[in-house]
Amino acid sequence: MHASSGFQGRSAGLGLALVSACAFGGSGVAAKPLIEAGLDPLHVVWLRVAGAAVIMLPVAWRHRNLVRERPALLAGFGLFAVAGVQAFYFASISRIPVGVALLVEYLAPALVLGWVRFVQRRPVTRAAAVGVVLAVGGLACVVEVWAGLRFDLIGLLLALGAACCQVGYFVLSDHGGQDGRGGGGKHVEPPHPVGVIAYGLIVGAAVLTVVARPWGMDWSLLGGSAGMNGHEVPAWLLLGWIVLLATVLAYVTGVVSVRLLSPQVAGVVACLEAVIATGLAWVLLGEHLSAPQLIGGFTVLTGAFIAQSAAPKPPSGPVAAGAGAGAVTEAVEGELSSGRAPH
Repeated sequence: MHASSGFQGRSAGLGLALVSACAFGGSGVAAKPLIEAGLDPLHVVWLRVAGAAVIMLPVAWRHRNLVRERPALLAGFGLFAVAGVQAFYFASISRIPVGVALLVEYLAPALVLGWVRFVQRRPVTRAAAVGVVLAVGGLACVVEVWAGLRFDLIGLLLALGAACCQVGYFVLSDHGGQDGRGGGGKHVEPPHPVGVIAYGLIVGAAVLTVVARPWGMDWSLLGGSAGMNGHEVPAWLLLGWIVLLATVLAYVTGVVSVRLLSPQVAGVVACLEAVIATGLAWVLLGEHLSAPQLIGGFTVLTGAFIAQSAAPKPPSGPVAAGAGAGAVTEAVEGELSSGRAPH
């Protein structure tokens, strides 16, 4: 009976993980037509984050104790994992293909290992080093360095900025991981990951409001349409896709799935996000990648998976699921294993 229940739980977890990967992978495909229609990338990010924050307000109210107990965690998640990653990612896809931007972000696990080895001076395994080499070599194929960086250099740097924001949150959570016990040696309960996501979105929306200044946005564009590979799609439909599917649904299904699966399995499924994003961009946006780029992309994912699987387990501490940070609960550990960021 228990075995059957466990199998059903794993099957449900696998299905939810696939839904999450598809939802996350579709964010860039839905956002790029809006950007090309005239919306500033920062305005698209603000619309996504602010819309999701409004939907998650009931969750934030339910976990309002986090504001008092984990203010630094919420601020860091909102600044790096929400505002930073998404702003850099959406800015990058306005200049380079969606699949390339996401593959560049998958250098984050390799960059984290570099931080661990050269800044913290902690040993890393040989397998982790091999993963880093594979990821870097694969990236060289993706950007076709032999052709003199055929992609927009600024777009490439923006995608690297998104990866660095992921690293920043890895590091932030690693330092916070030493806060596993409160005063008097009492155990501190880990924050609920969905609550952290809700407040991260609220903080991110506040930060992006200052940066993006949405009052200067051309709101009339949302009443029009955007081109998607020769077809006109209502702008409001794309915005709904970004907010409801690529943000709210992606986060919730991701957190629940990792609770039902092991972190390692969740990490494997999460790597499909880049494959899904590239495939959707190919079909819906007409962004074709060459054979060397496809081989390089596969190499990047392989290297990233090896690197994050071989990375030393971070100490227990506060974390937010979906940000690529250290773990306190199994759900959040799975998000670390996947190296996922909110796209």
